[in-house]
Amino acid sequence: MRLAVIGHLSRDVIAGGAPRIGGGPWHAGRAYAALGADVRIVAKCGRAEAVDFARELETLGLPFDLVVGGETTAFSFSYDARGVRTMHVDALGEPWQPEELSLDGVEWVHVAPLLRGQIDLAALDAPHVLLDAQGIVRAPQLGPLRLDDDFDRAELRHVSMLKLADEEAAVVGAVDVPEVIVTHGVRGATVNGTHVLADPVECDPTGAGDMFAAAYLVARADGDEPVAAARRAASVVAELLR
Repeated sequence: MRLAVIGHLSRDVIAGGAPRIGGGPWHAGRAYAALGADVRIVAKCGRAEAVDFARELETLGLPFDLVVGGETTAFSFSYDARGVRTMHVDALGEPWQPEELSLDGVEWVHVAPLLRGQIDLAALDAPHVLLDAQGIVRAPQLGPLRLDDDFDRAELRHVSMLKLADEEAAVVGAVDVPEVIVTHGVRGATVNGTHVLADPVECDPTGAGDMFAAAYLVARADGDEPVAAARRAASVVAELLR
């Protein structure tokens, strides 16, 4: 495979609804499937959800490895009228072990942790690594989700692309990464200082950031320059959300 997405799946409860599958590998996988990407999903979850989550992954039609152990990371959250999300961490998944990372020969890796400390970036051996910044700024503790900058900035030397939401960018500040992508929801995204507009879509935005990162990585792997890749990603996300 040319590409892989790796991360934890989550058990999400949105606005008091029924629990459902979430996490970077799931939401990004929807974008990868829509794009017909040559990608492998490498996901992890707890034993209680393993059978149901495997069935959900099968619906994407993409090859996947599902590593099972411990609990499934779980969140409950809601959105206000402005689209601002409030999140609560209900359960913590166990970190990845180096031997669980099935990434041999993969050139482009989308790393989608849910909380800090879930994936050791030094264990990833790929020339192009896109990291979702929630995996370095989200504190791994139960209760209301807390963002902080208590991470080792030296870890970012293993990263070639860093994707951040606005609130994560405010925490992280300046970083020495070749490509920095900041998503602004309905206002689009900024790539290395260049703003890219989005086509606003009124719907549940859960997973939009994961989809954007997936479409961005596919475009970059196809040879698009960063700004062009962001424009392509914004278009893909709008279409998927519709």
